[in-house]
Amino acid sequence: MERMMGMQDERRTAGSAADVRADAAGQAVSASRKAYREYAALSLAYRRAILAAVKSRLVPLVPDMAARELDETGMGSKRDKIVKLMLAIHKTPGVEDLITEVITGDDGMTLCEYSAYGVICAVQPGTNPCATLINNTIGMLAAGNSVIHIPHPRCLAVSQFAVRHIDEAIREVCGIQNLVASLSESSMLLADEIMSHPDVAMVVATGGGRMLGKALSNAKRVIGAGQANPVAIVDETADLEKAARDIVDGASFDHNIMCTSEKNIVVVSAAADAFVEALRRQDVCYVNSEAEMLALTKATVTADLLMNRALEGKSANAILDAAGIRCDRAVRLIVVDTVKTHPFVTLEMLMPLVPLVRVKDFDAALETALFIEQELRHTAVIHSRSVDRLNRAAQIMQTSVFVKNGPSLVGLGLNGEGNTSFTVANLTGEGVTTARHFARRRRCTLTSGFSIR
Repeated sequence: MERMMGMQDERRTAGSAADVRADAAGQAVSASRKAYREYAALSLAYRRAILAAVKSRLVPLVPDMAARELDETGMGSKRDKIVKLMLAIHKTPGVEDLITEVITGDDGMTLCEYSAYGVICAVQPGTNPCATLINNTIGMLAAGNSVIHIPHPRCLAVSQFAVRHIDEAIREVCGIQNLVASLSESSMLLADEIMSHPDVAMVVATGGGRMLGKALSNAKRVIGAGQANPVAIVDETADLEKAARDIVDGASFDHNIMCTSEKNIVVVSAAADAFVEALRRQDVCYVNSEAEMLALTKATVTADLLMNRALEGKSANAILDAAGIRCDRAVRLIVVDTVKTHPFVTLEMLMPLVPLVRVKDFDAALETALFIEQELRHTAVIHSRSVDRLNRAAQIMQTSVFVKNGPSLVGLGLNGEGNTSFTVANLTGEGVTTARHFARRRRCTLTSGFSIR
């Protein structure tokens, strides 16, 4: 399949680049369409068996997959990647997510169920490539679809590794090939050809930048999970020790490359000093000197006010070293005391460096949090013992994921209730996506009876 989907075909060397792209895209979609038709003929019991086989195949590969991902991307922590991968395998809902709704009465029965779309094109991010790919695959197969994955250029090899094992597991159960496939090259042009192909019924894009814009421009069903800038509010009523521990757990996890991880802290002044001391007890490097803040800014923010990609997903100690700041101990997170207009606040800093903004009271905290989150409606966190404030913040922030008195990780089901998803569709509004979001909700009505009441 990878050979078939490559950008270069020796038999077509005389053709134009556009011809080669169209041919590769056409072959990829044709193979996926054939697989979908074969899959559609199978029972739900077969779907369950296939998903069980995929999970069983992937679990022993998790440590190797995490190491490969870290080696290829240079971002994050192997230990945390293992946690993410196991979360995706074990807490992504399957066929059970496709609920059936029935309404009966004197005039008959109406049945609502979920049916497959067909071929899905899934664009994967560079930050959580394998966890997102596995999570999407389980949900999309549960809904009855086939899927063509488009990996990020930074993680092409490990994505192909995961897809190859998934494809083999599926073939061992039912003999169907190419039900889950990936590109052999990561090309914006080829990806655009596949996304816009008339036989692709749905596009699911996780990440940001140009690829997401391309996906949203297609005249078909699109699920878009875009940029985030999660903020955590801490007020004077909060359990400050727990708030500090939770925020550090979330913001340091996989070196803060998760889209839902706390990227900013807004704290009410009355609690700020005590909260900072609580942070220090969580292996945090607290920075409040102008000289060190400037050094960190020069190291992590480019001249054109963008995040320095060379430090994306690096450890807190590596970032301190890059800034020339001496630190004689291992730290999990850097917290910088600054103002809300600093680039650390306004940029999505995908690294274990989090700004802390002090405000006079809770009303100011909520206003500042709204400014920081920039109406992306992705993720927000609050630490407070006031039920009124918890409710007000949730209503006003309007984020897809909202966590009260816990680390951001619980919003994705890690040590929290609920299923997991690595595609949080803030742009198109589905929020935390599961199998039912990758299916069409269909309604069937029967007249005259079928009620036993």
